Amino acid sequence: MVLARRLAPALALCTIGILGTFQDASASPFYSLAAPEEGADGFTGNVELGYTHLSGNTNSETLLGKGQMTWITGDWMHRVRGEVRHVSENSDTSAEQYLASFRERRELDGPHYLFAFARWEKDRFSGYDHQFTGITGYGRQMIDTDRVQLTLELGPGYRADILPNEEDERLAVAYGALEAGWQFSETASLEQELSVEETRKNTTSRSLTALDTRINAHLSLRLSHEIKHNTDPPPDAEAKTDRITAASLRYRF
Repeated sequence: MVLARRLAPALALCTIGILGTFQDASASPFYSLAAPEEGADGFTGNVELGYTHLSGNTNSETLLGKGQMTWITGDWMHRVRGEVRHVSENSDTSAEQYLASFRERRELDGPHYLFAFARWEKDRFSGYDHQFTGITGYGRQMIDTDRVQLTLELGPGYRADILPNEEDERLAVAYGALEAGWQFSETASLEQELSVEETRKNTTSRSLTALDTRINAHLSLRLSHEIKHNTDPPPDAEAKTDRITAASLRYRF
């Protein structure tokens, strides 16, 4: 299978490099939701904000904002998430991205679960006006300890690519994802996430590497590096690969 051949080396690399994820999995941007703790109830979430402004010989401004909320009803876990990024230099916008998603997880017996998510995203320089993706599938918690976790997901889906001044494209998707990391102290966590979405037109891969250092019970400093690669973007796209390196503050509630 094409997806398996492309996904296997990346999954192996991530598994070797990093073996766990945050204890509460609150940082997951687009992959698995951690299994709910027994008796868990109520809402949890976090807000992340990063901002830089340079003036003088170079005038630039960067804004990064993220937020998500998770809640549990019985065997179901629900999550909503939103993101915005904006970068300008000398008053010219060089990056502008928006994302919104909703995700469901249904617990099964053992380390198994079913999931579904819907994601809307708009990237001004991607060549698309916007994209909508829906995925359903099966997930398995491969490792689940206090310090180490590893989760894998697979499933089919659907994507609508809305192109400016062109006919829209409707595509079947084969999806695979991995989430791994390491809780190496009470205040520091390292996370690696990877997903691949295969269609007949192109393959979209996403990666997130993040280091969190907790300042207090609610506030932490996050250093992250994100990569998004599209093998065959529209002709108007600025590039096949987007890379974002950020330092931000995260507030958990």
